[in-house]
Amino acid sequence: MPWNQDNPPIDGKTHVPERDGPRLGHQMLAVLELMRDGVWRTLREISNTLNYPEASVSARLRDFRKDKFGGHTVERRLRDVTGKHGGTHEYRLLINGRHPADEFNVLPGID
Repeated sequence: MPWNQDNPPIDGKTHVPERDGPRLGHQMLAVLELMRDGVWRTLREISNTLNYPEASVSARLRDFRKDKFGGHTVERRLRDVTGKHGGTHEYRLLINGRHPADEFNVLPGID
């Protein structure tokens, strides 16, 4: 089903489309716009750049793996293994497995 940034097909127990749709849709597009260059970034770097919580950024990256959001590849690797909790992970988005991500319309149903 086609959708736009004000009505993304996000689901979940606490999701209320009228309340959450526009906010989550805008988050998704912001994360996509930043990450489509295929550059490795930590959740903190993405969060600081976009001013969204790290948990929200992580959720949007997971969404991109779902078929309804394009079935893109989100890679993860350790950047710093000296950290107190075992290291810091970084992520990069590969648009449908391609790098660099140079397509204009990468989310299905977005006009």
